[in-house]
Amino acid sequence: MPGIRLFLFAAAVVTSASVPLLDGRRANVSAGETQSRRPSSSASTTVTFEQQVRPILKAHCFQCHGEGGKKEGGLDVRLRRFLVKGGDSGPAIVPGNIRKSYLLERIRAGEMPPGKKQKLTRKERKAIERWIAAGAKTARPEPATIGDGPLITEEERGFWAFRPVKKPVVPVVRNRERVRNPIDAFLLRKLESRGLRFSERADRRTLIRRATFDLHGLPPTPEEIARFVADRRPDAWERLIDRLLASPRYGERWGRRWLDVAGYADSEGYVAADTERPWAYKYRDYVVRSFNANKPFDRFVLEQLAGDELVGPPYRNLKPGDVEQLVATGFLRMAPDGTGNGGVDQTEARNQVVADTLHIVGSSLLGLTVNCAQCHDHRYDPIPQTDYYRLRAVFEPAYDPANWRSPAARRLSLYTEADRREAARIDAAAAKIDKERLKKQAEYIERTFQKELAKLPAEIRDEVGTARNTPVRKRTAAQKELLRKHPSVNVSAGSLYLYDRKAANDLKAVAARAAKLRGTKPKEEFLRVLTEVPGKVPTTRLFFRGDPKQPKQTLTPASLSVLQTAVIPVNEKSRPTTGRRLAFARSLTDGRHPLLARVIVNRVWQQHFGKGIVDTPSDFGRLGERPTHPELLDWLAAKFVGRVSNPSAKGALDAGRTDGLETRPTEPAWNLKRLHRLMMTSAAYRQVSTRRSELDAVDPDNRLLGRMAIRRLDAEGLRDSLLAVSGRLNPKMFGPPVPVMEDNVGRFVIGKENKNGEGRNAAVIPLHGEEFRRSVYVQSRRSRPLAVLSTFDAPRMEPNCERRNSSTVTPQSLLLMNDDFVLERCKDFAARLQRDCGPDRSKQAARAWELALGVPPTAGQLKDALAFLRDQRRQLAARNTGKQKFDPDRLALASLCQALVSSNGFLYVD
Repeated sequence: MPGIRLFLFAAAVVTSASVPLLDGRRANVSAGETQSRRPSSSASTTVTFEQQVRPILKAHCFQCHGEGGKKEGGLDVRLRRFLVKGGDSGPAIVPGNIRKSYLLERIRAGEMPPGKKQKLTRKERKAIERWIAAGAKTARPEPATIGDGPLITEEERGFWAFRPVKKPVVPVVRNRERVRNPIDAFLLRKLESRGLRFSERADRRTLIRRATFDLHGLPPTPEEIARFVADRRPDAWERLIDRLLASPRYGERWGRRWLDVAGYADSEGYVAADTERPWAYKYRDYVVRSFNANKPFDRFVLEQLAGDELVGPPYRNLKPGDVEQLVATGFLRMAPDGTGNGGVDQTEARNQVVADTLHIVGSSLLGLTVNCAQCHDHRYDPIPQTDYYRLRAVFEPAYDPANWRSPAARRLSLYTEADRREAARIDAAAAKIDKERLKKQAEYIERTFQKELAKLPAEIRDEVGTARNTPVRKRTAAQKELLRKHPSVNVSAGSLYLYDRKAANDLKAVAARAAKLRGTKPKEEFLRVLTEVPGKVPTTRLFFRGDPKQPKQTLTPASLSVLQTAVIPVNEKSRPTTGRRLAFARSLTDGRHPLLARVIVNRVWQQHFGKGIVDTPSDFGRLGERPTHPELLDWLAAKFVGRVSNPSAKGALDAGRTDGLETRPTEPAWNLKRLHRLMMTSAAYRQVSTRRSELDAVDPDNRLLGRMAIRRLDAEGLRDSLLAVSGRLNPKMFGPPVPVMEDNVGRFVIGKENKNGEGRNAAVIPLHGEEFRRSVYVQSRRSRPLAVLSTFDAPRMEPNCERRNSSTVTPQSLLLMNDDFVLERCKDFAARLQRDCGPDRSKQAARAWELALGVPPTAGQLKDALAFLRDQRRQLAARNTGKQKFDPDRLALASLCQALVSSNGFLYVD
């Protein structure tokens, strides 16, 4: 594309339309807002074993000294009295005397933990020293016996994430005029305690662009912006949010967010072959439809964990509702799976499928790293190894490693009995046509043979006829020689057209009639599902060190001990399946589970505000970040599950209170769209993103949300926005994924492979507009990440994506400068401007600004843009000679478009 790579000459044109690059990197949160990711000593003056010391010993020492009955050197460190008693070398500690405490001596010398294991930090050593020096106190009398099993302390049960969700009182704040709903009150309380306030409200153009990208992942059109700017009704903002939530674009955007944590992929992974999953897309479509329908989130979770148990076997003659619940279980089939490939260790591969599935379940729904307990007790969280395998027992009846079903064997046909009858009827009718064709074919061949035979000398005709009618295997050498000398008589179905084209065409027409009839058979489709085989219930065993080839004791199903939630049945007799997953799902969604609502609310908050209230969305454990606003998190979680109901919002405002502020108290529970609406109608969400010196001095990472965060478009948002502004976006929803292929330089691009003998792509196979569909519908194959997406941090599912990165790296700029997809979309963008505005360059430039950046250009920007277009056209026209013919006006305009879509104003949401 001549000239378009000169877009750097246009940089000055768009500078003032750009927003600053994100300068926030992962840094420590303001003092007092979060705790270290490592266990640390408390600010309390009393140092106790349970609070400060036991977590350190658990992380570093339990594995060799107490866990599972293992006591190297005769030492058990799980209780204070065990330390005082000591082991083979005598007492490990002497309360009140750090010099005589052998444990400290070994730790200081770097001998404990032994070998290359991670050593204690200086902070951890000092905590143990302070504890011993203060008399090695305990918080309470220790248990008389604990056996070899794990001990979960009161401190561990009292950790913030494991405590029940309670509805906190909405705080009263000084600047109540800035409070639009309770979210603002919780945020303002912390800001005001530090002498801070909210930033000013953003202008309407900024707000509609922010909201549209948040809910649709696409830019608003200039017409949509103009309507919102002109809408002076007091509820214009709420109307905008409701309109965006009602659009099918919402499900595509937020469905993609769930597909991240579910680990959605259109291929199996695990081995280099990376076999495709032809029916996985049905789960993707289920997710998009569920978000658009605002399916209650508890039902959404229930169907994904146990949709098959809700339907129940046999899975035949399914109704649409049954199909939906079954396809939902594709959530539990998303993990990489190499068991369908030869040459892999099946024991290892099967175990890895189950392990990865538990990782997906734990990170997406529980917000815990339960997979860390696969080989040993969790070093930081109260998740013993036995808990991991009890949780595995919940899911194992559907996987059953001893009676493993390969990926192809798990598919569930959607054919009904009526479909089968209809298919059989059509096959029978087509067979009659085939019979008719074969009869005609035999007649045509015989007639042609007789014609050819008549051309031979009369004396050999009988002999030739006999040779031809003799079966091939029984022909004599003389007969074979005779037929070789007279090849014209070797008439067959394959050679008939050489003799009688009319007859051959007639046979083709009959065959086409049969094929057309067969094409009317009901199409047989399949589901990639998780189901149990009735009557086959495997025994779950704990694996020593996580090795599936070293099974130990038998364990029954249960959820995590620290949560003390509902009992999971071993085998629910009223069902043909075990009922384990259904019971587990119901315990998660009963409204009392401490984790699920917090985890989901936090994920939604993260997408709207740039960071979660807990900045480690899949780790609510001790190594995760602490919530910056724990009361707000609990209030939102309680609201989400339907526990908050204060209908007198106006009365509360009139009385100067904020505890009665509610939006729609009568709406049903687990309502995700209501949660979006609540967050987005807050004053906090509508702030400007401008930095303020007083705010930066106290809260440089904006964890207190005294302003709105600037966010870069994610990978899908960038590609889809390029399609949208160029006028190429295909709004088609659902169905098989758009294919991805390797091009001739090794990059992965959209297209169907058409390799020639040299391994290079030959003629391009047309996709008829499918290549312009939204990114959520592009094939997500683990070994083939689409180049334009991967450069902008689209995740690989290994096994899932817990939180996306947002990097700013050189290859991104290079892609925007040189990538064929970007260059072609800029050409399309220019063509759109010429169609919309005619030859008027001022109108073209102004329209380009509004489409790409959501704002009109200033007088200075417009002047510079016109000067750039004139200069570009002059240079391009000078090169427009010889065989290379192109439209210099369009290419000059395309260069301006490329500068705009490469600017920060396009790439970042303010």
